[in-house]
Amino acid sequence: MAAIQHILAANQQRRRARSQMVYINAYVRQHFSPLNVLSDRAVQSKYRLPCVEIQCLVTLVSPHIQRATRCNFSLSPEVQLLAALRFYAVGNFLEVVGDGTGLSKASVSRSVAAVTPIFLRHARTHIRMPTTRDEVRQVHRGFHAMAGIPRVIGVVDGTLIPIHNPSLVDPCWIGRKHYAAINTQVAVDHDGLITDIVARWPGGTQDSFVWANSAVGQKAGRGEFSRSIFLGDSGYPLRSYLVTPITNPATPQEERFNEAHTHTRTHIERVFGRWKSCYRCIHRSSGGLRLSPVKCCRVIVVRAMLHNIAVRVGADEPPPVDEDGETSEDEAPNPAPRESRAALHQAGVQTREELVNLF
Repeated sequence: MAAIQHILAANQQRRRARSQMVYINAYVRQHFSPLNVLSDRAVQSKYRLPCVEIQCLVTLVSPHIQRATRCNFSLSPEVQLLAALRFYAVGNFLEVVGDGTGLSKASVSRSVAAVTPIFLRHARTHIRMPTTRDEVRQVHRGFHAMAGIPRVIGVVDGTLIPIHNPSLVDPCWIGRKHYAAINTQVAVDHDGLITDIVARWPGGTQDSFVWANSAVGQKAGRGEFSRSIFLGDSGYPLRSYLVTPITNPATPQEERFNEAHTHTRTHIERVFGRWKSCYRCIHRSSGGLRLSPVKCCRVIVVRAMLHNIAVRVGADEPPPVDEDGETSEDEAPNPAPRESRAALHQAGVQTREELVNLF
């Protein structure tokens, strides 16, 4: 009888300790804000954005993620936003849990699931091509100042965003680096802003195919960018609006053009380095995004939006990470009807010859 009473007393003591721990964690979630205790530099290092921008994002998401409950210890919009921003920065639910904010892994996951769709609705506001005449001229001048190539409206390239999903057994998800990934096409301007992003194709998809089936590629083909051109590597088809380097330069002019083309195109590699340094979950060192492919695509676009916000406000750049040589020089162009492909290629040759003559 004494043994039974001892066991009941021990169980009651454990329940009391657990209730106190839950209360403490709930109180921390409700009343503790890192924005009030951390310095601006610490906040930016932790969440990749300054305090002022985070407060603006809190105002943006609050009407949509305010918990419709009378529970005293529901997660506030600020806590949910900070949990999502921290996950974007590190890509690991457990690391967010270990920050000491009293959140469980499930709470972090629900916060990311709640915040991401709201950001996605506003992505077009922050990720867009230059449209006005002044914006286009400014981009032209910015790229011309790099290496002297005129009329450049953007540099386009693809990068592999690793994903971690054991259920993916289709080999189409395995990219050229031999790991499951999403082949993400990105176009950037002279300031390092992402002006267009396509995150929907498996890692085994060729860059030329992604370009041909993207909205920006089809707009360029219809001439909506006037005489402006994009620069791409040899994995893309040569077009009058998409200029690639000369495979075998035979004259000094062609060699100088290739040097200028390479110098300008490396700009996007630097953007990839900063992007993946800020948000390590899209870098291979994190082990890949541990979400479903559809959610991975949404998160990638949201991170591009946050990258643009950070660039516009002049946020500090994090230490660079190795891109592991994610180039696509050996990719074959996307197959197309022979007649149309020949005509488009010839127009691209003429455009490139005009540029070569400038050097």
